[in-house]
Amino acid sequence: MAVFEQELTTWGPESSYFQGTDAPVSLKQAQHYCRKVALGHYENFPVVSWALPRELRSHFFNVYAFCRWADDLGDEVQGADASLTLLNWWRSQLEHCYQVISGTPKGDDQRSPDMRLHPVFVALKPTIVEFDLPQQAFEDLIQAFEQDQRLCEYQTFEQLLEYCQKSANPVGRLVLHLCRTVSPHTLAWSDSICTGLQLANFWQDVSRDFAIGRVYLPVDDCQRFGYTRAHLERNEYNEHFEKLMQFEVHRARQFLLDGLPLVPHLPGRLQMDIDLFAQGGLKILDRIEGLQFDVWKKRPVVSRFDFTLLLLQSFLRRLLRMVSRN
Repeated sequence: MAVFEQELTTWGPESSYFQGTDAPVSLKQAQHYCRKVALGHYENFPVVSWALPRELRSHFFNVYAFCRWADDLGDEVQGADASLTLLNWWRSQLEHCYQVISGTPKGDDQRSPDMRLHPVFVALKPTIVEFDLPQQAFEDLIQAFEQDQRLCEYQTFEQLLEYCQKSANPVGRLVLHLCRTVSPHTLAWSDSICTGLQLANFWQDVSRDFAIGRVYLPVDDCQRFGYTRAHLERNEYNEHFEKLMQFEVHRARQFLLDGLPLVPHLPGRLQMDIDLFAQGGLKILDRIEGLQFDVWKKRPVVSRFDFTLLLLQSFLRRLLRMVSRN
């Protein structure tokens, strides 16, 4: 939290930057900042691998930096009210960014066209223009982080899926725009992969999430397998939890597998990056199984060796697809 507190001090709404005493950031400075944000945070897989075409890397960094900031405003700020206030400020930055692009304010919005943009939006603006990124995808992500402040538990799996539609699927849709590969089929496959990745992350982080007051295991599923609230409160691993997690892991894996037909529809080396993300989710699920589903005791992770091996496998799959076409 201390790291993000420093970020807020430097770039938050009360910072000297937004008070106008610091010089505006240039596009180059903003792009460098987004790159630093993207490369400075742990993920199961690198945000951008060497397989991603060089001309797209900065655009991926920019989109990731938006997501990282929105996520941190939801998770790294003390108090739900404070998070909601800051997320609303982040939304105002998003709206102003699109208004600057369009050149016209919406409705009765009288904000000055000189209103400062956060470095993330300075960098993101030309990316939005070049790839026609939909504002709604960014808005959905903000709404998901706001929902985290108001709703900490889900009764049904269907409710959890509705949350994934805002918390995960928009990221894949933005990536499809960056890949210039948007169609009804690719959108459906992408949504399936993103939902599977989100579920894999939930099951990876059962213990971490519970520690901050969030439970993504649906109540109905817990009841179905006899895992009681008392068990949950004690972080208890037992046969009920093992069967519950086995069920959830299987379901998450199916979402990932159902989305894999997306990969060959992507251009060139982008196939490897998206394949890596999907395979990373599958590897996390394998790791959970390897722990006999006891994610209370240890958090499963993807190692550097895992990543190297999966990268090689992804490269070989792409090579085979190229050979089969010829």
